[in-house]
Parts: sequence; structure tokens; C-alpha cells
Amino acid sequence: MLASPLPSLVSSLLLSQAPSPEPSPDAEATGLLSRLEVEGGVDVYFGYNANRPADGASFIPGTGTTALRDNEVSINLASLGVSLAPEPVGFKVLLGFGTGIEVLHQAEPEGPAIGPEVWRHLQQATVSYATGPLTLEAGVYPSHIGLESFQSQLNWNYTRSWMGELSPFYQSGLKSTWAFNDAWSAQLHLLNGWQTIGENNRGKALGTQVAYAGPRLSTALNTFVGEEGDGGLRLFVDAVTTWKVTHAFALAATADVGRQARSGQSAALWYAAGFNARMQLSDVVAIAARVEAYRDEDGLITGAVQTLAGGTLTLELKPAEHLVLKMEARRDTSTADVFTGRATGGDGAPTLEDAETLGVLSAVAWF
Repeated sequence: MLASPLPSLVSSLLLSQAPSPEPSPDAEATGLLSRLEVEGGVDVYFGYNANRPADGASFIPGTGTTALRDNEVSINLASLGVSLAPEPVGFKVLLGFGTGIEVLHQAEPEGPAIGPEVWRHLQQATVSYATGPLTLEAGVYPSHIGLESFQSQLNWNYTRSWMGELSPFYQSGLKSTWAFNDAWSAQLHLLNGWQTIGENNRGKALGTQVAYAGPRLSTALNTFVGEEGDGGLRLFVDAVTTWKVTHAFALAATADVGRQARSGQSAALWYAAGFNARMQLSDVVAIAARVEAYRDEDGLITGAVQTLAGGTLTLELKPAEHLVLKMEARRDTSTADVFTGRATGGDGAPTLEDAETLGVLSAVAWF
């Protein structure tokens, strides 16, 4: 005789209606720990400026996020941070100390609870939420503009280009990222302003990015639109492309153009372009080169009407997985006298020259 299926059916129904067991506190803690990541590093340099600047500082005022100090062994950046991958909620806090981050926040507006002294050690502080192809991030986070990172080990050269120095490294606001597929993505940013955490006017800014990241070719078109200064509209476009020609040889190109409306006078313009190349000679040795030109048509961005031009050559050694040594030579020129010289004037202020030559030795270790 065939067995009746009724008891088995009743058992299945009872099991399907039974509540799922709650995850234990130990399991939840283990899951959180698996998403938690601690990171940090130290970036040390020795810089020599052939100008022997009287104030000991290389580059032009407001720049020098790498190798700022002449004839000193110094800390460019010491970082320490913690992050939790969003599943769906996450966060990241990253602090920094050193000459680089002192330069980073110099332009922060002064006011109650804002200013360089308030934010001087902050690199990033964000909360994030991810669902499907959409990721939302709010707080202070790296800028979507440009080729170069504030983390020196991620860049081909040690010192940063003029385009990197003179465009935002960080921004404060809300970022939304939509991944269409593994290659294409888009971003929309609602921002306080142009590399600022504290507000300096009543306006807000918008940033966008459309990016493609393929196995050999990557490109991004970035924009910034918002009120800056006395309320004039700033329009800025940045294009970045990298091409892995071979496994060992890569090229990169960047181009910027900006326009700032000004009250009672014509709009200020600036534009720039750079070209980079990198060759991996072995598992340990690589060389990189960069040429660039930056035209500040009205002196709005650099403080002087000028064209900056530069050439940089870098030898990179990577003796261990998390250690990079770089030896670099750099020559910069300007159509104006903007680089600090050795002599001082009658008022004690350093004289200015139209060129500078730098030699830099650096070591970066991170985890």
C-alpha cells in the first residue's frame, strides 16, 4: 500500500511558517568586523630647491601639497583612518598630519566653528548608503576632479601637477554614484563650494562626472558649476584619460578650462593641459615623466596673470609591497616672478624669481 503524503505535507507547511532564527550577537559582530578596515601610512620627503628660498617654501602661495619645505627632511602626510564597507550602511574617517595637509585647508573660510584650524587634520569623514547600482555618500570626501590623488603612492610622480594643486582635492556635500555596468558610471554632487567645507556665500554648487573604465582605456568628464567669491558663477570642465598601451607602458592626458563671473568686470578665464607617461621597467623599478602648462588669464586662481609651465621626471623603486621610494627632478617656469628667491628686500620679504628647480627624495609606506 502507498504511504499517505499528508504527514509530510503538514510538516513542510509548519516548517515554512516557522520564524527564521535571529542571528546571534556573535554572528553580527563577526560580520561587522569582516567589513571594518583600518588604514594608514607615512609619507616622508627631503626637498632641495635650487633657488634656496628665503622662507624655506617651494612652489607658489597656496600650493605645495607635496615637498613644500626646502632643505628639510619632513613629513608630507601621516594618515590614519577606519572605514566600514556599506552593506547597506557604511562610513569612513581619515585623518592626516604634515606639511601637505597644512596647505590643503589654507583657503577654508574663517568664521564661527569653521576655518583651517577646525578642519586642518581632516582628509575624509563620510557616511554612505548602497543599494543596487546606487551609492550615496555625504560628508567630506575626495574631489571627483583631476588625475591625481592626495595619497602620493597612488600617483605616477611624487610632486603634483599645477592642475592638481590648483583644483579641488576634497569637497563637502552629497555624492550620488550610479553604476550602469562594470565599465560605465555617473556621479552627481551637491556641494558647499570649490574645495571648501565651511560656506563663504549663500550659493551651492553642482558637480558631475561621466566615466568609462575599461581594461586598457579609462576616461572621465568632470564638471563644477556654482557660485564662488562674491556670488559670481564659476563654470569648470575637467577631462582625464589614461591608456594602458602595453602591460608595462601607460599614457595619461588631462585638460581643464574654467570661467568665473565677477561683479563689475569681465569674467576671469583659466585653462591648462598636461601629458604623462609611465614605464614599468621591472617588478621593482619604474620611470614616469610629466609635461604641463597652466594659463591663468586674469590671475584669479594663482594670484598673478601668468602661464606656468613644468617638466617632471621620476624614478620609482618598490622594494616591498607597501613601500615606494621616489627620486624626482622638477623644473617650473612662469611668465611672471612668482617663485621665492634667496635674497630679501628692504622690508625683509623674499625676492621673487620666474623659475625654480627642485630635487626630491621620498619614501611612502602604508597599510
